Amino acid sequence: MNTIDPVARLAADLVRIDSRSFVSNNPLADRVVAELAGFEVERLDFTDPRGVAKCVLVAHRGPPGGVALSGHMDTVPDTGWADDPFSGRIDQDGVLHGLGAADMKGPLAACIVAARTLPADAPATLLITTDEETTKQGARLIADRSALARRAAPRGIIVAEPTGMVPVRGHRSNIDFLAVSEGVQAHSSLGIGRNANWALIPFLVEMRQIQQRLRDDASLHDAAYAPPFSDFNLVLDNHGAAVNVTVPVATARIKFRYSRSIDPSPIVAEVQAAAERAGIGLTVIRQGLPPETAADHPFIRLVERATGHAAETRPFGTDASELQDIAPCAILGPEVMDTAHSPRERARVDLLAAAVPVFQKMMNPVDF
Repeated sequence: MNTIDPVARLAADLVRIDSRSFVSNNPLADRVVAELAGFEVERLDFTDPRGVAKCVLVAHRGPPGGVALSGHMDTVPDTGWADDPFSGRIDQDGVLHGLGAADMKGPLAACIVAARTLPADAPATLLITTDEETTKQGARLIADRSALARRAAPRGIIVAEPTGMVPVRGHRSNIDFLAVSEGVQAHSSLGIGRNANWALIPFLVEMRQIQQRLRDDASLHDAAYAPPFSDFNLVLDNHGAAVNVTVPVATARIKFRYSRSIDPSPIVAEVQAAAERAGIGLTVIRQGLPPETAADHPFIRLVERATGHAAETRPFGTDASELQDIAPCAILGPEVMDTAHSPRERARVDLLAAAVPVFQKMMNPVDF
């Protein structure tokens, strides 16, 4: 391994900076800006729903047009890590270890180096987001408010999630349901409290029926995706209540992932009606529509030629659900998801570096 490889060095530096979604990403953004000498950089500051100060970056150099590269700065929490999740260690086999190495600080480093090393007269645009792992708020902010993104006028956007450099032309998006049941806290032996879980259970029974129907009813499937059925994933939270306490608040979070051919409206209506019957509060949080660039779109053909792979669809979600409002999107990046979101996350630095010339081939195309 060449230890002075610029992609490896930058990727390791990014991993060493804590940018989990619940903390500020401003220190990481400062490190990224330091790599962008000669670029016009637009920094959009915002405060997330928890009151944490954050920002997103848009950088451009050269004429308008071309293909933009996009990556996100945030990571999931460091759940389960026994080693230092922020070590940024590169071992003798050329493997970068640490939280976000694959998803997606390594691919983000490849994007930055690709843009920075393009000829100065070529269009080079970077859309660098945060909160991709949670709300997609950073990407939404760029789509809604970035003056520089509008002036850069990219004709396509590569969202550099780890796909093994196989292009993805479409994926699912999600609607999140936040159901909250309220009780009265007391010592459970006294019979004077009210456990919030009991009111939540009838709602959950109906949610289980929806989940089974999404899996079993072929009319609700999309054969273009694997698996063909929509995801309807439940997480329960009693907010630390002890077993001898009547639970004061019970929260059910459900992530409903659906593809473009699936109409989510009937499912949303069913969830809302079930919450009303159970007498619990419900918040519906919608992300952008599922992005799905047509298989014969010139941008997809360009990406297929550059990679030598046919474009696919995937069941996950990315910032493309928001960035598609700027330009057609394809998802393409080095490494794969096999260790992402795990306490063994790693990225092979040779694969990160190999993505740079592929990205550059697409950024200033002559036939698109």
